Amino acid sequence: MTIHLPHGAYEPRTTPLDLAPGGSPLVSRTVFSAAHVVADPYADVSPDGPAAIDWDATLAFRRHLWSHGLGVAEAMDTAQRGMGLDWAGGAELIRRSAAEAKAVGGRIACGVGTDQLTGPATLAEVRAAYEEQLALVEGSGAQAILMASRTLAAVARGPEEYADIYAHLLHQATEPVVLHWLGPMFDPALEGYWGSSDLDAATDTFLKIIAEHPDKVDGIKISLLDAAREIDVRRRLPSGVRCYTGDDFNYPELIAGDARGFSHALLGIFDPLGPLAAHAVRVLDTGDTQGFRDLLDPTVELSRHLFQAPTRFYKTGVVFLAWLAGHQEHFTMVGGLQSARSLPHLAKAYELADRLGLFPDPELAESRMRALLTVQGGTR
Repeated sequence: MTIHLPHGAYEPRTTPLDLAPGGSPLVSRTVFSAAHVVADPYADVSPDGPAAIDWDATLAFRRHLWSHGLGVAEAMDTAQRGMGLDWAGGAELIRRSAAEAKAVGGRIACGVGTDQLTGPATLAEVRAAYEEQLALVEGSGAQAILMASRTLAAVARGPEEYADIYAHLLHQATEPVVLHWLGPMFDPALEGYWGSSDLDAATDTFLKIIAEHPDKVDGIKISLLDAAREIDVRRRLPSGVRCYTGDDFNYPELIAGDARGFSHALLGIFDPLGPLAAHAVRVLDTGDTQGFRDLLDPTVELSRHLFQAPTRFYKTGVVFLAWLAGHQEHFTMVGGLQSARSLPHLAKAYELADRLGLFPDPELAESRMRALLTVQGGTR
């Protein structure tokens, strides 16, 4: 039956892709999905208050990702760190998800930041905040991802102060960590990270820190939406340090790689694409690069749509698709972020995801899309 979307009529598909859980472990690439959180829709909270989370649904979604063989990157940007999820909520999320990972044998890495600092701070306070979060993550049994810090970006006076902070943290870490470079398109407060707005200079500082501590760096995650820069950086990494792509625009080609190397993955788009991404990597495991590209290349249009500027609001589309796919019973987000994308944007996301066969129950997805059109758009 035709559904009338803001941009025109669309005939939904009736059968999904066959993407059942299970399958062999992923071997040629290490792949993390940066997972979203599910809000409690019945909590009487305001957008600027503490997050109210539906823990059962949130953990169930992580089990869904693990069941397909993916790792979970927890308490990252996709989980709305700094955009609805404060440190108290983030700490509880890390504790609960790490315990769940241990119970089911899932791989997990968690974000370490400084978001308990809510005002101006000194470098010493930034370092202490990082240390507190690092201790919690490692104490939970999860791998640490050292995230970019808004507060450090505000207080650091140059590359040397970044180098000092990160050298101290890498010395403190008991196991190799992932370093995360999140670009200003994801968070405008991170402009000039690593001590310069000149990306070449910032890259040199970033690589110098890694080169001085290669035994403490498992890998890097680059989220700059710049494939050429990511390839350049990964070719300059010390032996044994991985590159985890965070490029939600160019991930198929970066994961596939070339004769001089490839990227692993830690991606927000692998929240809605999780089962398909895992299937594609299993095809890549057989040496079939073209088959891998045939599966993932068609998903780029959806990803570029979800991550279009203002990119930081991509979380809205991710949660919207989780609702349509039946992973949660509502389209409510912490911080009220369900209002951050327009109805036409969401309708286009529905169509693109449906064309890909991402919804396990296409009829449910269509029904929920019709309900949203009625509530937010009325009738025409």
